[in-house]
Amino acid sequence: MNNAQMSARVGLFFLMGIALIWVTFESLNGGKVANGKGYTLVAHFKNLKEIRPGDEVRVAGVKVGSVKATRLDGRRARAELLIDPAVQIAQDATATIGMAGLLGSNYVAFDLGSDNTPAYPSGSEVRTLDTADLNTIVSELSNVGKKVDSTLGQISGDDGVLGKISTLVDENRTQIRDVTTNLQQITGKINQGEGTLGRLVNDPKLHDELLATVAEIKTAAAEAKTFVAQAESVIDQVKSGQGTLGVLLYDQQAGENIKVVTTNLRDISDKISKGQGTLGKLINDDGLYLQAQGSLKKLDRTLDGMADSGPISAVGTAASALF
Repeated sequence: MNNAQMSARVGLFFLMGIALIWVTFESLNGGKVANGKGYTLVAHFKNLKEIRPGDEVRVAGVKVGSVKATRLDGRRARAELLIDPAVQIAQDATATIGMAGLLGSNYVAFDLGSDNTPAYPSGSEVRTLDTADLNTIVSELSNVGKKVDSTLGQISGDDGVLGKISTLVDENRTQIRDVTTNLQQITGKINQGEGTLGRLVNDPKLHDELLATVAEIKTAAAEAKTFVAQAESVIDQVKSGQGTLGVLLYDQQAGENIKVVTTNLRDISDKISKGQGTLGKLINDDGLYLQAQGSLKKLDRTLDGMADSGPISAVGTAASALF
């Protein structure tokens, strides 16, 4: 092999090495040979969840940049993001920290945001949302598992629900057996048509009578409904002032007349109770009673005299007795 061929092969291997280095560099830097090109955005999180400089920044799953630097900023973690200058991120887009599988590195993820929304200018602080990471989820699952174990222990232990139920069954085994026996006897009687319930279940005649009774109840309910409707009609008429009762309740003149009659009756009763007038004197004056009694006695004597005398003498006796 001459020197020219050896030089050509060395040069070929050198070019292949440069190409391999270039491809590796492109893969590690998102297809950008010149590192550091783009604009910077700032994202604050409560926990960066192992985000490191060089990790990816994605929008809708597509890589658009990388994490430039991370540090603490007060009581929050600060991540500076280097974004491809050709990509515009809407100001209502939200950044979260996602996982690239169980073994992959984490990354900063943006959603697309809304259409026709202005983009973040360079140096802006973006909206963020803290999400649970794998460690938090595993911890919560562990706590849930402990609570489930504790609950199962309370249910299945000797002092748990199942243990208490088992103890209760053992202590009342005789009563439970008696109750079961009684239930068997009751169901047997029902199947044989004994007792009221057994007859209702097995006797078609009683079934038909029960249906007839229900039909009568429905008829009575319909009649009661009709009566209520009629009563409502009467009440409506009374409210509208129709009929005697309606006039008495709602006619002002009739009410005034009733008041006058009531006042007159009260005055008459007062006069009678005081002995005023003929009726009052008849009720309250004993003299009139005595006079009437004396007159009756004279009439009795006259009649007795008339019985012993002739017609003319009887007329004269009656006149002299009365006058």
